[in-house]
Amino acid sequence: MPDEKPALVLHLASGGEPLLFALEPDDVVELSKQLHLHVEHGSTQTIRTKEGTTVAVNFSHVAVAYIDDLQRKGKVFGLH
Repeated sequence: MPDEKPALVLHLASGGEPLLFALEPDDVVELSKQLHLHVEHGSTQTIRTKEGTTVAVNFSHVAVAYIDDLQRKGKVFGLH
């Protein structure tokens, strides 16, 4: 089984292509638990990327946010 490449996927409320941020696998569990709260409350959160940089995300501008595996190919959203 290939290594997973988790990424935070953000679809902005204004439209356009989604933003993708590669994540450290160790950070995925905690971010997954909190992600819905950031979107619901429109909070600003600092996210650490796999490259070691941090980005401040203002979730009040995010319509949809989820964590996905960039390793998967040929997927259809909602189907396995």
